[in-house]
Amino acid sequence: MSRLTIYRDDYSDATIVSNQFIDEYMENANDAQIKVYLYLLRMMHANLPTSISDIADKFNHTEKDVVRALSYWEKKNLVRIEYDENGEILALHMQSGVSSAPASPVSQKESYPEVSQPKAVKKASAPEVQQAKSKPSYSLDEVASFQQEEEASQIIFIAEQYLGRVLTVPDIKTIIFLYKGLHFSTDLIDYLIEYCVGKGHREMRYIEKVAINWSEEKITTVQQAKQQSYKYNKIVYTVMNALGRTGAPTEKEADFVNRWEKEYGFTHDMILAACEKAALAVDKNRIEYTDGILKSWLKQNIHNLAEAEAANKAFSQKKKTTAAKTSSFHDFKQRKYDYDALEKELLSN
Repeated sequence: MSRLTIYRDDYSDATIVSNQFIDEYMENANDAQIKVYLYLLRMMHANLPTSISDIADKFNHTEKDVVRALSYWEKKNLVRIEYDENGEILALHMQSGVSSAPASPVSQKESYPEVSQPKAVKKASAPEVQQAKSKPSYSLDEVASFQQEEEASQIIFIAEQYLGRVLTVPDIKTIIFLYKGLHFSTDLIDYLIEYCVGKGHREMRYIEKVAINWSEEKITTVQQAKQQSYKYNKIVYTVMNALGRTGAPTEKEADFVNRWEKEYGFTHDMILAACEKAALAVDKNRIEYTDGILKSWLKQNIHNLAEAEAANKAFSQKKKTTAAKTSSFHDFKQRKYDYDALEKELLSN
């Protein structure tokens, strides 16, 4: 997901919160909304970039929670969201709250990586967000009954393996909610927990939030969940942008990027460096070309940009040496023979 530009009209080395915000706006805002707004103020005054994904990770929220919070503050005239021609979030303008008139941005816009954003953050989607489903208060008898079910023991075992601990009663209540409340299959719950743990979140509260978002998106299969999840992977969109792709990535393209990151073990800097080389070298099949570069680095045990640069210089020097030898061979003046005379001489003998 792309970095969001937050415009400001003045500078301060402190985060200033107006009394009007405290007196008029905090009372009716929920925890997530307040955190998002205060964090935006903090980043704006520090002149630092951020993104929806960064904010979500910062406060252990889902990206959809952040989008909801931004939409809330836009309705309150405290934030104005700027969209690109595709209806995707491009920048944020912090407003005074007194008037709905847009704030004047700074004259020179700060530059951050331009990355296509997931469809879920389009302007049209914000007002259509449904009220999140809430988890019922399951009794201890319901927990005990669930644990006796055949598939329950399998789900609990899977969860404990991913989370690395024994599930508590509240954890099991969340599992019941996923299985019976949201009607997730065993396979989908398996992938859900794997997905959340893979992003560094082992809290059941976070897993539950992601599950609710998937339910609202009408995701019922692992395949649908995978298609949804790679759309929110920042590095996938960054790579596509570096390779000159502006549309949504295909599943095959996302698989390539995930392989470079998880299987090959390359950092984002290394992946983007390979993308830049591919973009300069070829016009077509750039993702396959990038894969070839990274495979070559993997075989040469190259794991950082300095090593990659050294290998590139060595390769360039080798090409020059080879070219010089080839040129010397062609410059050699070969002897000229009179083949007719030689033939007569041989026949005469």
